[in-house]
Amino acid sequence: MTTPHRIVIAGGGTAGWMAANLLAHRWANQAVTITLIESEDIGTIGVGEGSTPTLKRFFQTLDIPEYDWMEECQATYKVNIKFTGWNGNNSHSYSHPFISQLDVFSERAFHVNALTRRLGLDVETRPDKFLIAGYLAKKNLAPLPSHNFPFDIEYGYHFDSLKLGRFLRERAKSKGVYHVVGNIESVHTSPSGDISHLVCQDGQKLDGDLFIDCTGFSGLLLQKTLGVPFRDFSDNLFNDSAVVLPTPACANLPVETESVAMSNGWRWQIPLRNRTGNGYVYSQQYQEKDAAECELRRALGMENTDVEAKHLSMRVGQCERHWEKNCLALGLSQGFIEPLEATALHLVQTSIELFADNYSFNENSAQQRQAFNQEVSERFERVRDYIVCHYKLNGRNDSNYWRDNRANMKLSESLLSLLDVWYRKGDIVEEIKRQGIGRHFSTTSWHCLLSGYGVYPPPALNQPASLKESGDLFEEKKLAAFFNRCSLNFDKQSTLFNAG
Repeated sequence: MTTPHRIVIAGGGTAGWMAANLLAHRWANQAVTITLIESEDIGTIGVGEGSTPTLKRFFQTLDIPEYDWMEECQATYKVNIKFTGWNGNNSHSYSHPFISQLDVFSERAFHVNALTRRLGLDVETRPDKFLIAGYLAKKNLAPLPSHNFPFDIEYGYHFDSLKLGRFLRERAKSKGVYHVVGNIESVHTSPSGDISHLVCQDGQKLDGDLFIDCTGFSGLLLQKTLGVPFRDFSDNLFNDSAVVLPTPACANLPVETESVAMSNGWRWQIPLRNRTGNGYVYSQQYQEKDAAECELRRALGMENTDVEAKHLSMRVGQCERHWEKNCLALGLSQGFIEPLEATALHLVQTSIELFADNYSFNENSAQQRQAFNQEVSERFERVRDYIVCHYKLNGRNDSNYWRDNRANMKLSESLLSLLDVWYRKGDIVEEIKRQGIGRHFSTTSWHCLLSGYGVYPPPALNQPASLKESGDLFEEKKLAAFFNRCSLNFDKQSTLFNAG
């Protein structure tokens, strides 16, 4: 190339600055310039304060020490998601632990016991009994072994999303990314239909060869300028709003996100070092915003406080195409599922990584874009199906919201087939392989969801005296003793950060 390849990122926030950092790193040896323009007037939606373990790879790729960014962003470790009250019993909870190297043998026992339980034998099937992260979560233990422990533990993070965006902004600027503060007045296209340049309100012109749309739900570049349609998921994901309230930090910092069922949705509880993030995700079809705020305040014991709540709107779905001509959409501009499994940044990160692997500085064919769009769309659909399944299986009867979710049959063929195999006592492992969906949510993750809910027939009246021959591969007490011994290698999260 004789001239630098010009990349313009429209919009900041976590998505925009993640893109700036990853592309600056991946294309450090290419002749490129990266410019990010963001407005001071537009706030960042702070509902994504949790992550999957994929985010760890992001910081490792950029060679950013964990201590540096976690300290700056008040971050804590996360090894589990705890779901409370979803089956109709407000005291019932189940776990979706992250899966680690150590779980390779007990995972198999979990799968076999789940099949055995579907056949009517009363064996242990609670997910947290089979995975090391379940034991760490119960004891609030950080996933960093303090001694010579031979297994890696998978974990994600809880963090302040506003502070993470600022941290990534300063890091990107230090790597040569140009930062423009201003508002976009207009978007211009060339005769070919590509975006040619942006014009700011102050008259500044930003020319580019590649444009990345991080303008949030407005979709200024991909949707409004290039006319890419939006595929709405509201026929099977009802939530469209959230109300957020902070509370003081927990003295004994948990290593899990808790998702608690409410009358018309659910609320998250995310432990940071300096505060606890709380939010109620609900549908305005079933509950008005003032009533939702009152319900959240009651749940948190904040009826008589003057802490201001923040109300957010969500558009659930995805763009029909994520890469159109010379424009890529990321974050809320490309789509949004909802924060139940903390997949928002996971989808941003994996989209950038896939794009960087496939983008050519010379010419990009329609076939390249089509293959990329197909893969990213499938990722969104698989995340959607996994989250929809939480609502479909609910056992609550306290509102039309929950009853309508349970009665909803507007499900994908993939999810319908998966549930059919489970209910018919078929081989769910083979069904997941057949569909090729295990790379999005693993076989064990599906078992956590289905077993955690207790989607089983009533146990047979006549149980064998010993269940060894029926598939109970590990005696529960021995497995618990093993994981409890392993947990001695880990310190409490609150102790770890206080010591630091």
